[in-house]
Amino acid sequence: MSNVKGSCLCGQVSYEVTGPLEQFHLCHCSRCRKSTGSAHASNIFTKPDNIRWLSGESLIKRFDLPTAERFARCFCTHCGSGVPYLSRNGLALIIPAGSLDVDPGIRPQDNIFWRDRACWYDEGLEAPRFDEYST
Repeated sequence: MSNVKGSCLCGQVSYEVTGPLEQFHLCHCSRCRKSTGSAHASNIFTKPDNIRWLSGESLIKRFDLPTAERFARCFCTHCGSGVPYLSRNGLALIIPAGSLDVDPGIRPQDNIFWRDRACWYDEGLEAPRFDEYST
């Protein structure tokens, strides 16, 4: 799919991705769990030149974990939401799937670092499901 738009939670950072989306991984490593505060990161990969910032690029802050060869994260400094970033080697654009405003037309292809998944993840998949808050 081309021309996929996304934004941060507060809407101050927005972007558009063009060109093919190549990979979609759900990463369960402890770094991704800690950086998202969730069970896994949901990252889509494409070519570095496939992004156009529509607004708020100056609000983006990057964090490279010094002890890691690959781990990085970019986020809006106003609301903290994850936004797209270049891999540390510069060969890929990594898009947090949750930051997309539309269906990207690609689905997760795998769960990586599965052995490191949260101890409560499997039970969460079996928990009751509701369309809204439940009391």
